[in-house]
Amino acid sequence: MTSYPAAEAFTKSRALADWVAECARLTRPERIVWCDGSEAERRRLTDAAVAAGTLIPLSPEKRPGCHLHRSNPNDVARTEEVTFICSPAKAGAGVTNNWMAPDEAYAKLGALLKDSMARRTMYVIPYVMGPLGSPFAKVGVEITDSVYVALSMRIMTRMGRPALEMLGESADFNRGLHCTLDLDPRKRFICHFPQDNTIWSVGSGYGGNALLSKKCFALRIASCLARDEGWLAEHMLIVGIQNPAGETRYLAAAFPSACGKTNLAMLTPPPALKGWKIFTVGDDIAWLRIGPDGGLWAINPEAGYFGVAPGTSMKSNPNAMRSVERDALFTNVAATPDGDVWWEGMDAPPPNGLRDWQGRPWNPQSGEKAAHPNSRFTAPMANNPALSPHANDPRGVPISAIVFGGRRATTMPLVLESFDWTHGVFMGATMGSETTAAAAGKVGVVRRDPMAMLPFCGYNIGEYLGHWLNLGKRLTKPPRIFMVNWFRKSAGGDFLWPGFGENLRVRKWMLDRIHNDGDGHRTPVGFAPDPAGLEIAGLEIAPEQLRQALAIDRDEWRHEIASAGEFLDKIGPTLPAALRERHRALAAALG
Repeated sequence: MTSYPAAEAFTKSRALADWVAECARLTRPERIVWCDGSEAERRRLTDAAVAAGTLIPLSPEKRPGCHLHRSNPNDVARTEEVTFICSPAKAGAGVTNNWMAPDEAYAKLGALLKDSMARRTMYVIPYVMGPLGSPFAKVGVEITDSVYVALSMRIMTRMGRPALEMLGESADFNRGLHCTLDLDPRKRFICHFPQDNTIWSVGSGYGGNALLSKKCFALRIASCLARDEGWLAEHMLIVGIQNPAGETRYLAAAFPSACGKTNLAMLTPPPALKGWKIFTVGDDIAWLRIGPDGGLWAINPEAGYFGVAPGTSMKSNPNAMRSVERDALFTNVAATPDGDVWWEGMDAPPPNGLRDWQGRPWNPQSGEKAAHPNSRFTAPMANNPALSPHANDPRGVPISAIVFGGRRATTMPLVLESFDWTHGVFMGATMGSETTAAAAGKVGVVRRDPMAMLPFCGYNIGEYLGHWLNLGKRLTKPPRIFMVNWFRKSAGGDFLWPGFGENLRVRKWMLDRIHNDGDGHRTPVGFAPDPAGLEIAGLEIAPEQLRQALAIDRDEWRHEIASAGEFLDKIGPTLPAALRERHRALAAALG
């Protein structure tokens, strides 16, 4: 009989010790390793991953402490079609989630997990989501057979002893059980049990499916906790913007994956806007609560970045490029012969001797991308030269504005401000975006993505929208709500707005509006800036190009509102009446 280390040597929590023992009885690992988060452990696990071929060391001169990981070609993105919310009743999951009965899910995955870690190591990974000592923070524990997951969790969370110390004797922690199995897509399931604060994930090693702290806990499960406890868990970046006078305002912004969220979180001000500074609090997830001042306060629950590599460059995101110079993990990017990495959209052309994301020799005539379109980098947030001094503040930061945005070639203008909180929730609820490579499936199809949470809301989306409206009633200092679209194109297919660092110009208009000294005019769908209201000094953009970027086309918007109405109809009886009424009013205003 296999002998495992005594859990009591690592934790004071009887509930945690019993749960680890239960998982060990199910999966039968060869050995159990309790991760402590130490530097010695990182070196030991890294050496083991390199020896097993899981990680490939990169050049210590070019990328000190960095490694490359190549995943199975069938396991390169989130698999929403096999992601389930296992609430007791199907209505609890709503129409936008896949549902599986809890008993069925536990039985089905339990059969797959039986003896699944035989001849493998079980890693027990305690972690904290949120700054240590924060009242926002939550403890999770992930059990996994993947050393890649263990090393990634060390980057993405506050992992190890601090989590066990925070947990103490409590039984209040998220329980995440993960096993890669044999990576057979037919045996791939990601199941969430909100009523049990539990996640079971099998058959995948991809970050969004396997790093259970991220989308699984910090969004799907946390959104349920937030509903019950009166706060919000959102797919949002958090960024501080400091004006030349030294005043800093914080914005939270929701964008679907691969729509420039990380670029916006790490934006570098353009030379023309001297004296402005940007500070990154978080690039992907925000937990927001009502503060003592009646406003909304937010923390980034993560400690690292899991960003899309293609398109990231010194032009698009210099702070991200500096963040991956050391101690980073790269997944499914191309490798250069001198031990560096490369992907499409990087500043330099592909060097000779490149090997693609599957390790095959590659050249421009190969007919395929060298890096997978959803290839990733995982880097500690401490590497970011623009990291906010308040990124680890237990109190969080006060939010002055919420921004929704997607990838739309038509219809949506560069920026709109909502009329009020309810209209802002409507804007977020009906937000449409073109799908990207971050999720398995067809790319470029417009889908409705409420608050960019369509794949991540852990309960009925109608109830979720009602929770947003109810929280707004409790705010005495609600943030302003805006909608942006950096991706609108001309009839010829060219982007109308230059994007990247120039997006600060749009944010400046938002801040002016918050201060009530920004010009704007009322349209049927929101407040919009006049072309003269945007700071365009030093920007090479033709007046007609700017006019098109800001334009509200009534015919396009009638189609947009009709399409939004079809989506609201699908939500069904849980859709808040206030949003249905707002839809009717907007349709009437458009004529």
